[in-house]
Amino acid sequence: MKKSLSLFAIAILFITGNQSLSAQEETVAGKQFFVEFGGPGYIMSANMDSRFKSNARLGFGFRLGAGFGVGKFDDKPLLDMYGNTIGYESVTRTVYTFPAGLNYILGKPNTSSTFEVGAGVSVLSRKMSLYNLGVEKDGNVIGYFTFMYRVTPVNGGMSFRVGFTPIIGTAGDLFPMGAIGFGYAF
Repeated sequence: MKKSLSLFAIAILFITGNQSLSAQEETVAGKQFFVEFGGPGYIMSANMDSRFKSNARLGFGFRLGAGFGVGKFDDKPLLDMYGNTIGYESVTRTVYTFPAGLNYILGKPNTSSTFEVGAGVSVLSRKMSLYNLGVEKDGNVIGYFTFMYRVTPVNGGMSFRVGFTPIIGTAGDLFPMGAIGFGYAF
């Protein structure tokens, strides 16, 4: 009796183990954490990317992130010997960025290579001219598009992305920009 009960318990564990293993194989990596250099995060950003449909790695989704950049600002007054302001000195300061956007992932369901098309906005922590070109009005919200080639393992793991991410300045000027990112899909 004890021997048959032990065999029954082992059979149940074996069956349950196989079911959980096959359930793990069926899940796909629909979420991704990545660090991106360039793009809407200005210099560098840490981002979370996810699909709207659970357990899907293709289709509509979103991205949220936080990053930083550096800009020159004319906010240190130059004073004459009487204490009157005669101009301003350029000071380099850090600008924090918060990119948010919608995207669509195209590709075949069982391949790691996909393509992303998206658009969004990046909120800057201080008003500035984008890339200090002086050709636009100061602002703290910029727009962007993403055209990214992505390599993401179907069941999760290390991911890679590279592509073209043009930035739309506050005055409507278009600045070409590229981006490269490394992350982990789960």
